[in-house]
Amino acid sequence: MDGVRWGWLVAGVAVLALVTAVLAVRLLVKLVRARRLLRAAGVPLSTKAMFWGSIAYTVWPVDLLPDPVYLDDLGFLLLALRSVHAALARARAGDGDAGADGTR
Repeated sequence: MDGVRWGWLVAGVAVLALVTAVLAVRLLVKLVRARRLLRAAGVPLSTKAMFWGSIAYTVWPVDLLPDPVYLDDLGFLLLALRSVHAALARARAGDGDAGADGTR
């Protein structure tokens, strides 16, 4: 390949790495903001562990895939967000079962 093609290839890989890094950072910020949900009553320990585990995995230098490819980080962050929001939905559904005087 000539120099121009290598330049375009490197630029394309750099843009792809930048886009996935931005997505990983945005998901990490959402996950950190969602930590308030962990304080809600009824959130199981497994959800809390997944929350903190996904944050640790995102910043940990050892990954399943090399760091220019953030797909594994995105996957862990999405799974943790899904688990936290599912726990919140279950907690809210449980609060809807309370009677008018606040008792169940």
